[in-house]
Amino acid sequence: MSDFDQALKVGRPPNVKKLFPSSRALLVSGKYVDLAMLRKGGAMSIAANGRSHLVIRGALRAAQKAGSAIIVEIARSEGGANAYCPVNYWNIARQVDALCNEMGITVPVAIHADHYGIKKEADVGPAQVEIPTLFEHGMTSIAIDASHMPDDQNLLATLKLAPLVPAWASLETEVGEIKGKAGLSTAEEALFLVRGLNAHDIFPTWIALNNGSSHGIEASDAGIQTELTREIHEALAPFKVSGAQHGTSGNSSDRLREIAAKTRTTKANVATALQMCSWGVEVNDYGNALLDENGDFVKIPGEGMSDELWAEMKAYADENGIKGGNYKKLNLPFENKILGQPAAVRERMAGRVEDFVHNLLTNVFFASGSAEIAIDLICDTGSHDPGPKAERMEDPADWTDEKIVERARSIDSDKGPEGDFDD
Repeated sequence: MSDFDQALKVGRPPNVKKLFPSSRALLVSGKYVDLAMLRKGGAMSIAANGRSHLVIRGALRAAQKAGSAIIVEIARSEGGANAYCPVNYWNIARQVDALCNEMGITVPVAIHADHYGIKKEADVGPAQVEIPTLFEHGMTSIAIDASHMPDDQNLLATLKLAPLVPAWASLETEVGEIKGKAGLSTAEEALFLVRGLNAHDIFPTWIALNNGSSHGIEASDAGIQTELTREIHEALAPFKVSGAQHGTSGNSSDRLREIAAKTRTTKANVATALQMCSWGVEVNDYGNALLDENGDFVKIPGEGMSDELWAEMKAYADENGIKGGNYKKLNLPFENKILGQPAAVRERMAGRVEDFVHNLLTNVFFASGSAEIAIDLICDTGSHDPGPKAERMEDPADWTDEKIVERARSIDSDKGPEGDFDD
């Protein structure tokens, strides 16, 4: 039996086996993707944001070509109950599984529910109902993001929701909303969250920080603060939690290489750049879509979608007051028209994503060859669950609800300005 067949036999989680009993898609826990990057060293996997079917297609082809384990994800704002994308929490695993089988993809793929946002205490109850349904539909990883709330409420909400995540699945947590240079995260805040989880036998795979990145289209090149990230990761080292880098658009390839080389980051989210690439919009090295003298996106003639469909999308956006980063809201109303284009057009849309992601994986994130490492890890473990990286070091008696609230009062924290910072 080949290593791939052995990994396929033992590495797929129970929910994946139940949904896709005859599949040859190696859908795995995100824990294995993280472990493969750690074993390779100085490597990050792309967490490709699959806002549309053709983006997912291109990203998977790139991972296969690079021999890289990959994460395919969608956030709650994009694919939750009030989605603006056709790909959602409940169909993304089915799309990935179908594409892997269609295209003969043999690299390990994790399916991640990104930014499951909890913005107030009242959100916790409905989340307790909804989160299990995500795993029933094939999710293998989740980010519980209560960073919109004060530190104590962030921790308390995560403590209530984390037990709903299967033990084999990877868990991402977050401290500090992703809002650029305002309200930067501190080691004190990150340690508070991770220590409190540790006391209750919750060992997150990743932590996301506000380290200077932004979501969406970033107008400047201020971007990620590598040294701040490194310092926080070093403080968290005893707890063996890896970094998840959000908002990579707006950062040069050199800065992203620095993040891979100098920090403990193993997961790098890429969203807006993939959408723009697929559409045929010109994107620079920072992952930013270029604008012309009128402030409009620069569509490359004969690239991405048909020029006629682009004109129709642009007219729709103008008519509905959709500008800049909010072009993302065109995904849902136009997906069927995109998929209704000729095969050659669909191919070039997926091909632009493939080229962009392949360059990131091989030349920026240093993830090439990580698929074989992940498969070896699965075979060596002989299970879909490699277990936690850490062990409990904190005393639960020191982290009761009351003591969590009390401890949080002593944290010197600047969360930055209030506002609707999109996930």
